[in-house]
Amino acid sequence: MAIASAATTDATSDAWIGAIRQRRKALLQRLGMAAASALVFSPVIGWDLSIAWVIGYFLVQTLDLWVFAPINGRRADRLHGLRAVAGDVMLFANASYFGSLSIPLWLIGGPMAGICASLLLSAGAIYSMINAPRSTRVLVLTAVPQFLYLASVPVFMAMFGASTAFVTAAAVAVGVFITYCLSTWQRMNEARVAETAARLEAERKRLDAERIMASRSAFLAAVGHDLRTPISAILTGSAELERGAAESAARAQARLISDAGFMMKALLDDLLDHAKLEAGHMTVDSVDFDLRDLLNQTLRLWRGPARAKGLRLRVEGAASVPTAVRGDPMRLRQVLNNLISNAMKFTAEGSITLRLQSWAEDPGGHAMLIEVADTGPGMSADQLARLFTPFDQTADGVSARHGGTGLGLAISRQFAELMGGRLTARSRPGEGARFTLALRLERAQTAATPVPALDQQSRDAVARALATPAAPEVPAVRPVPAVEAAPPPANSAPRTGPETGPEAEEDERPMRVLVVDDHDINRRAIQLILQPLGCDIATAADGMSALKICDAEAFDLIFMDVRMPELDGRETTRRIRAGGGPNAGTPVIAVTADTSPEDIAACTAAGMTYFVPKPITPQMLLGAINHVMTQAQDEAAIETAAA
Repeated sequence: MAIASAATTDATSDAWIGAIRQRRKALLQRLGMAAASALVFSPVIGWDLSIAWVIGYFLVQTLDLWVFAPINGRRADRLHGLRAVAGDVMLFANASYFGSLSIPLWLIGGPMAGICASLLLSAGAIYSMINAPRSTRVLVLTAVPQFLYLASVPVFMAMFGASTAFVTAAAVAVGVFITYCLSTWQRMNEARVAETAARLEAERKRLDAERIMASRSAFLAAVGHDLRTPISAILTGSAELERGAAESAARAQARLISDAGFMMKALLDDLLDHAKLEAGHMTVDSVDFDLRDLLNQTLRLWRGPARAKGLRLRVEGAASVPTAVRGDPMRLRQVLNNLISNAMKFTAEGSITLRLQSWAEDPGGHAMLIEVADTGPGMSADQLARLFTPFDQTADGVSARHGGTGLGLAISRQFAELMGGRLTARSRPGEGARFTLALRLERAQTAATPVPALDQQSRDAVARALATPAAPEVPAVRPVPAVEAAPPPANSAPRTGPETGPEAEEDERPMRVLVVDDHDINRRAIQLILQPLGCDIATAADGMSALKICDAEAFDLIFMDVRMPELDGRETTRRIRAGGGPNAGTPVIAVTADTSPEDIAACTAAGMTYFVPKPITPQMLLGAINHVMTQAQDEAAIETAAA
């Protein structure tokens, strides 16, 4: 009971404060209405009285401002003591002073001026009603004086000789008007309460939705990170099985495991991309790049799968494409890969055509239309309507025949919108499908920059398309932030034993490698890849163990998991660099599932040399070793030449 009483008191106090501040906002309106009324009625009551009344009204407003200054200045939530009493008095006096103008109008101007006085009092009553939101106390103190002045209208009419019928009618009219004002204030009050409740409910739901989205994003990030560990082991193990298999049947079974692993990886990438887009965490870059180079790379990537399926991959309008533009090359390539993959999936015979159109647009940009047309079975209007719906593939049995989640096109449309463009589709049954990407690209601010070569994921996607007729959708081509510092691992063929480290050539000892990861599966997977190279491998299950090992032994290379309990990979690397021990200058390759630009920048800032994204594949790992060791050789050669 006490809690309910306190809540009611707080609500009443809040309503009173809101009404006082509402009146403060309407101060200029009050002053203007008072000055205009005195000016209009001055011919009736005389200039001297009008000016004196206006001066008095302005003084009342000044006193009103002083009394309510703590509330209006937000220095206090309520008035106390004599100031609280003065506040109530001021509210009543303010309204009473305004209505007092009706008295000289009746006494000096007679019945005709009395009509004007009635209109003035009606306006004052409506003003009091509007500017007393949710506060009965403010309404009573400001509207009652106007109602009392209105109640005197029948009395003045009787004084000037009006008949009983007119006096009675005026009294009834005044009563009806007062009732109308009070009922209207009640309805307005209920509407305000309902609006406030709806706003609070909407805010509560918004916060709940944000909390749910944050929890879902955190859950997906954790699950994605944990799923990449067994996928890495599957891909690594299958690659080793295929490499060592003596029989064709065993190699085919190993390839089947690899294909399943790559499919799991593609599905996981699509799900994580979709979750980031839904949560609003996905961003696009704005960098200068060579658009023609990007298109050439993408077409070269898909010509092999097209030939393997007996399809023609054609290009039209390439001459109109600008060279140096500004935008997000990785997202654009991801959209193109998804569209071509989709066309190849549903086209059994015929061709896939990439149509390009471009024209200059002011100020300083290019409008681009990129159309991917196929000769597949086409789609109905109902299928088109559901085409870009996540997890909703448009034909029965599509997932069973072609794989995938139905996310590729939905993700592509969202990427197109993030880049300020649109992705649309047109199709009819039996006439194939045409997907059109409309995009505006700014002119490059510098000379044309070569697009980073395709990452390992793109190549893996095409390998899957060649390996199985029921290939899943090509997974999203994720950005590789480390490309800005050095070419991606996929560009270089992995080197074997003696060629992987400069020191191995000097003293003919095996390369010493430290593998730091809290998952035993990941440590074993990396060991399995490195064993054929004859490496001397040490392992650590956490950052603290890695620091102890690094203090006791020198290594040629360190693989460092980023997310580990207690001491994560970045902090471990910082301590290795800062410790000045035997591994202070040893290359550290981050092994991470977090490949956003912010995460890669954090790894670089911590002193990590390069990174390998999870799930790990032998090609990516060996390519990373090759890159890091080659870089170390180049730096050593430069130092020798300088000496």
